[in-house]
Amino acid sequence: MGCFSCFHGISSERKEQRREQDRLASAEARAKAAEAAQKRQEQFEKSAAGRAARAQLQATAKQSANTNKGEPVLKWQMG
Repeated sequence: MGCFSCFHGISSERKEQRREQDRLASAEARAKAAEAAQKRQEQFEKSAAGRAARAQLQATAKQSANTNKGEPVLKWQMG
């Protein structure tokens, strides 16, 4: 019976090593995915579609900043 405790310890160590390997592999995969996403974002920003999207966002922001200068959105009139 004393010998089975030896096998339990080895199995536990292997599981721990496997968990550590999985953790490292996951961290590496996340880093690669983040790098690829950053690269895609940079390519999009350089493309014509990316420039158009940025211009549209800036125009929308400028328009929303200029509208409704303290006036109510809906104006009601009597009569």
